[in-house]
Parts: sequence; structure tokens; C-alpha cells
Amino acid sequence: MFKKLSRAALGAAVPHEKGTAGMQTVKMPVPSKIVLAMQQHIGAPCTPVVKKGDHVDVGTLVGKAPSFVSANIYSGVSGTVSALDTLRYPNGASVQTVVIQPDGEQTVDPAVKKPEVTDYTSFIQAVQNCGLVGLGGAGFPTAVKLSPKNLDQIDTLVINGAECEPYLTADNREFLENSEEVLAGIRAVMQYLNIGRCLIGIERNKPEAMDKMFSLTKSDAAIKVAPLPSRYPQGAEKVLIEKTTGREVPRGGLPADVGVIVLNVTTVATIGKFLATGMPLTTKRLTVEGDAIAKPQNVEVIIGTPLQEVIDFCGGTKVEARKVITGGPMMGTAQVSTDFPVLKQNNGLLVLGDKSAHIPDPQPCIRCGRCISACPMGLSPVEIAGAFNKKNVEALDDMMVDLCIACGTCSYVCPAKRPVTQTMALAKDYLKRKGGGK
Repeated sequence: MFKKLSRAALGAAVPHEKGTAGMQTVKMPVPSKIVLAMQQHIGAPCTPVVKKGDHVDVGTLVGKAPSFVSANIYSGVSGTVSALDTLRYPNGASVQTVVIQPDGEQTVDPAVKKPEVTDYTSFIQAVQNCGLVGLGGAGFPTAVKLSPKNLDQIDTLVINGAECEPYLTADNREFLENSEEVLAGIRAVMQYLNIGRCLIGIERNKPEAMDKMFSLTKSDAAIKVAPLPSRYPQGAEKVLIEKTTGREVPRGGLPADVGVIVLNVTTVATIGKFLATGMPLTTKRLTVEGDAIAKPQNVEVIIGTPLQEVIDFCGGTKVEARKVITGGPMMGTAQVSTDFPVLKQNNGLLVLGDKSAHIPDPQPCIRCGRCISACPMGLSPVEIAGAFNKKNVEALDDMMVDLCIACGTCSYVCPAKRPVTQTMALAKDYLKRKGGGK
């Protein structure tokens, strides 16, 4: 039986590249249009509740969640619905969209009111009404995450403030600029879910954020800052849980199985803001970076803004852009067109020139084992690749390829520059289609 290694000291020392860490967030003006995709979350796509020609305001419901595992979508502008269209995602999927032409007034919908929250049920309803999803990139509906079947067994809330990918500093700015909202969200989750302690995980390469949160929580014994090694991928959910609590999520299990709920720092801050104002999720902070962007900075943008307008706001490009990525360089999504809109779960926009975007030609595997030594889940990518090439389902199951979190560490450390991460993804999918894994 393949034995999974401890995750304690694994991962990779990726470049720091946090040039925007000290840059205050700049608010981008209202764009020429917003394109609201009805699938900005894991789960069922939203159903448009507006039609062409309708007037909407800031905070108007545009896409209604058809089930609990979904998340409402709201307009971030006041204006007129100009079209109901479709959008093709980079993975090839087609998604319905609502296109809105702003009127420049930014009138707030009268329905936007501070929610009345008195107990767990009304709290979950408020989170659902916010349209909130995991803002660290996963896009899992937050109301679902806060509704575990074993709620009475949850004893720890872990806040993911690791932000371990290069370039990204949006979450770091959340700590520095909105610390009171972060704490308000934390305390609300702890109160209404009856969770006894909170651990705020922050990598040690973010000293200002650590100092800020240490200072604000020093008199609260229930909330502690948990310093993390500056080693990728500390922000991966299972890695973060093990590092902060010492607990290991079992194969096929969820954080709730070990008494833990994990929320991204911007996610929990958004809860704090919504409870205070009633304004649903309509904007997102992006770190706009890369060697091709003229003016790297942290920007607050309205969800649905075309990527090209964000790039233009940041001075355009200083060299030809060869690759545009939403998210970080390790787990982000390469975009086919800059006409694509900003989504709820986006936290970065990387504009890369030829030097950064160049991918070396892969060489034969030298079986050095670096992918094994670095894998944060303790897997053996080189052996998994061999089993996948032979279509050996039993071996793939035995080697637990289903535990792969697609962090990209294996490809990063590979001296032969082989597409190890992609092979792992194919092997994981193959095992799933053959009914293996957990």
C-alpha cells in the first residue's frame, strides 16, 4: 500500500515577487459595461431575473441561485440591461451572461438594507443573500461551507491569509485596509456557529499584516494569529489545516470531518461588511501585476468589468502581452481574450511578457524524485505518471492520485520542465471516470 508522506515540510520556495504589498488599493472608475456571468461559483448556474431593457441599480439581484449550492449575482452598477448573451470560458464551457450598460449615477437599490440576524438560520440566510463565494479562488458558496452536517462538532475556524502564490497581495491588503471588517466577520461566524476558537494563518513574509492582526487580537484569547512558513502552498486548505491545527483531513474527507471550517480572509471580511451595510458582493480587489503591465497595483473593480479595461486603467502594457492570467501564476487560469470579465473569485490579473510567459521544451524525465520531495500531499507524481501511461487503475487508486490539489508544485520543481501537473490532472480524471478514489 502506498504510504502518503507528512505534509509538514513539503512544497516549494517560489519567488516572493510581492511588489504591490505596500500599495494602497485604488478604486477603478465605473467601466463602459459589465458582463455578469451566471456561473461564478461551484454549483448550479444562476437564472437571470432581468431582461433586455430593464433598469437595475447597484445591488439589484440579476441572477438568482436556483438551489442551495449556488450563489446569487448582483449588479455593481446602475444602468440598463443591454443584452442577455453567452460567454465561453477558457475550459470551453458556455455560460449565460447579463450585460449591463452603466448610467454613471451608481444609484443604490432601495432593497439594499442591513440584514436582521438573530440566530444561526438568519445568519446563513444573510450569507446566502450576500451572494458570497470563496474569494481566494475556489468559488465554493460560503453559505454551504457554513452549513456542515456535523455543525456541533466544529470547534475551530481557520482564516486563510497565507496568499502564498507569487505576485498576489490582495488578501494582504485586506488585512491592512479592512482589519475591522475581518474581525467583525470572524466574530459573527464564531457567534452564530458556536465555534470556540479561530486561528488566522498568515505567512511570515507578511510582517505588517501579522503585526496588525496580533495587535487587534492580543486581548481575545479565542482568536490567535498562526504564523506560517513562507513556502508554497501554505494556503492550500488541507495543508493550512495541518499546519495550524495539527489535524489531517482524511482521504475523501472535508475540513468539517476534523472539526474545522476554513474561510479566506477576504471572504470573512465580506461577511463583516454585509452584516453592517447589506450591500451584496459586487466588487473585488485584484492585484494587477506582471512584467508586461505598465503600472502594477491593487485595484478595486466592479465584478463583470472586462479585463482589458482593468489593464487600460493600469496604464496598459509596456511590452507585448504574451499571456494573461486571472489568479496567480501557479494555479491561475490563462485567458483566451481580455474581453473576458472579472469574476467574483478572481484575486489577481497577471499580464506577462515573452520572458515570463515562455515555457521551455520538456525534456525526458531523469527520475530525480524532486516532484515526490516537494508534493504537499506526499504523492509520487513520477510513479503516478507511469501508472497512468499504463492505464493501471488499481495502482492509481493505491497511490491516491485523487488527493492531488493541482497546486503546480511538481511542475515548478521539475528540472526537465515536464508537464507534471497536467499529467496528474489527467490521471486523477481517469481514476474518477473509472470509479476509483474516494
